[in-house]
Amino acid sequence: MTHHSLCKRQFMIVISAMLIFKLVLIVRADHYYDNNLEEWDMKDDVRECIPTSMYGLLEHAEIERRTLIKGSQTSFIPSYCQRKVAERKYGRKHGRERFKRTMKVNENIFHLETLHSLPFDEVRLAQAKLMKRYMNTSVDPCEDFYSYACGNWAKYNEIPKDKVATDTFEILRESLDEALKNLLLDDVKEVKSHRKNNRKANRQHQRREAHRQRRRNAENKAKNLYSSCMNYEVIEKRGIEPLLDLLEKFGGWPLLDDSWDEKSFDWLELTATLRQYNNDILIVEWVGADIQNSNHNIIQFDQTTLGLPTREYFLKEVNRKYLDSYRNFMIKVITLVGGEDAEDRADEIIEFETNLAKITSAQEDRTNISILYQKTTLNDLQEEISGVDWIRYLSIVQERIVIPEEKVIMFAKTYMQNLVKLIDETEPSTVANYLLWRFVRHRINNLDNRFLEAKQTFYLECFGREKSPPRWKTCVNQVNSNMGMATGSLFVRKYFDENSKFDTIEMVHELQQSFREILSETDWIDESTKRLAEKKVNAMSLKIGYPDFILSHQKLDEKYSELHIHPEKYFENTLNVLRFLSREEQKKVGQPVNKTLWQTYPAIVNAFYSRSKNQIMFPAGILQPPFYHRHFPKCLNYGGIGVVIGHELTHGFDDKGRLFDKDGNLNKWWSDHSIKHFHERTKCLVQQYNKYTLADIGQAIDGETTQGENIADGGGINQAYRAYKRWLNTRDNMKTIDNEILPELNLTMTQLFFLNFGQVWCGEIRREANKNKMKTAVHSPGRFRVIGTLSNFGEFSKEFNCPLGSPMNPKTK
Repeated sequence: MTHHSLCKRQFMIVISAMLIFKLVLIVRADHYYDNNLEEWDMKDDVRECIPTSMYGLLEHAEIERRTLIKGSQTSFIPSYCQRKVAERKYGRKHGRERFKRTMKVNENIFHLETLHSLPFDEVRLAQAKLMKRYMNTSVDPCEDFYSYACGNWAKYNEIPKDKVATDTFEILRESLDEALKNLLLDDVKEVKSHRKNNRKANRQHQRREAHRQRRRNAENKAKNLYSSCMNYEVIEKRGIEPLLDLLEKFGGWPLLDDSWDEKSFDWLELTATLRQYNNDILIVEWVGADIQNSNHNIIQFDQTTLGLPTREYFLKEVNRKYLDSYRNFMIKVITLVGGEDAEDRADEIIEFETNLAKITSAQEDRTNISILYQKTTLNDLQEEISGVDWIRYLSIVQERIVIPEEKVIMFAKTYMQNLVKLIDETEPSTVANYLLWRFVRHRINNLDNRFLEAKQTFYLECFGREKSPPRWKTCVNQVNSNMGMATGSLFVRKYFDENSKFDTIEMVHELQQSFREILSETDWIDESTKRLAEKKVNAMSLKIGYPDFILSHQKLDEKYSELHIHPEKYFENTLNVLRFLSREEQKKVGQPVNKTLWQTYPAIVNAFYSRSKNQIMFPAGILQPPFYHRHFPKCLNYGGIGVVIGHELTHGFDDKGRLFDKDGNLNKWWSDHSIKHFHERTKCLVQQYNKYTLADIGQAIDGETTQGENIADGGGINQAYRAYKRWLNTRDNMKTIDNEILPELNLTMTQLFFLNFGQVWCGEIRREANKNKMKTAVHSPGRFRVIGTLSNFGEFSKEFNCPLGSPMNPKTK
């Protein structure tokens, strides 16, 4: 077999990939699209993988790193907010501002706004006009299919000033955020007392009872959380007092207190206390599935996260400008809270964090999960790393009695040993200042605009974001990230089309059949490994739309029964949410893993694969145009959500996914013969993507880092195209065939399949943001997700009659 055919073959089969191993990919939820970068700043507030679109690049990097370590109504999401409603809620000035922004959103997604109510023909006409608008038909699709599909996209979709990028996902998210905002703006329902309303009833008791029941209602809690976040008048009036009170509770922040007593400082106690608020600082701890026994939850430890996305931001001179911006941000915040000698304190903190970065391992050195994995008892761990009182740490974090015989998993023994040495060599006040800086930094969204302006300056310098997002958007993201099942319930009840759920299930089965066909045609995998691979794809569990329990008010209320939300105290509400999420996670220790639980929320635009559960997830938020609509031709649905399904299926068999068996356990089930040939078929793809360069920043893609996602894209397009052709071949009704063609587009049904796939990746990103994204992203830029995938797929070249040797039909694939 020639090198040419080997490379082409390896890309076409769906069971090949090499993903960069960012940390210990325990229960990683591989996802279709890079996360919202604003949420990197909320990383300690959220422990799930929350993929929303990009506000700033730093957020994406750290929340993804944190996530990886552990592991619609009709299809359109309406956006409407009458100006009068906004004015009543927020006053005339701010209401008009929100109304204007809503109208701008409506203009951008006008076709989506009407699709849910338009009849069959009008839906198709609206979509056809939109697709035609974005195309640049003067470009030869065989020369540059991305420019052909997306050449005019930027003309109609300017990057908003409060974002660093915009793309198809962002437009959908803009619509979804508007929908969530409107749902959260609905008045909190009055829950009347069950006592009889007679003259003898105690009215004060009735009011207390009604208030108590309102607090217990999950959806009302979400609305109150949003309301408290939006009540800036109260936030501004309270100022930094809630923060200072909390810092005092933690023992004081040395840079604010000249009388701070270092003799009473206990770094481990403070680290454990901050972990109760979902802050992973110095020690990363979580409770999750054991990769060697995915049915069992166990305590696990790993090396720290940092205040910037990767260790290289602290260690490489080329990143000095970003470290300087980080320092200036720190100085500004310290000054705002009343600290003196802010520059000196910031220098001390950064010196400590730089030393901390030095003792962490680079991600490229952490690719062998078997070497990193060490299961032990707390007693034995104490002997190996005596400088940390592990039992005391866990007793604080989990608020229970911990025994020495408890089993845990350690992924960073050398780091922990070096951490003890570093702390011993550092002034206690510096360690305390660093720990509380990391905590305070993530409380900025809970404070007044002076702090948000400092954050915005940091974002402008690093990523080119010109202004902060409107407050309502930050608040929507906070609520959806932290009470995602409650917001999901509101969203699904009003906007989700159940037809999309049934259609998606059918498409998943069709793509699984495509996988089996491709597997049977593969000649370099032995029969034993093929049989096990087929069992794994058959065993994949499927989560589509939303978990059923969110439609039960009783069950939803039970989920959030221990979460207390005050209508006005946003700062305390955030702390309550953090404590609630932490306790929910910690109480899983020793419990069997519930593989029926959702690992994501319904109202997000993305899709996921979980290795430890062998589960694929398609939330309600992604089941909308351009991915899916019940009135779309099948070619668009297969080219949209069909490719997404195939992408996620492929992750179960990439270079990390293949290490886990059908039950989600780390297990060597591939033969040596198949593994050898698997690795032989990875080199040309890396070389292909290494040649792609982002012209505006002069930076090449890292083919090694992006390899897994590139292969998943290739596997997805192959499976979806096969499934669509199989569906097409079983249809003999001419009306059905005619419905596969869109008006005003002179394209065949299969050409429309590829066009929709291409237009999913239309987008623009600011130059500075792009430079930073390339430092951490595991996905290739949209242009090369299109060009790289389709230039390796022979069926594309046939459909567009691309001559051999043209850019989209290279001789070597």
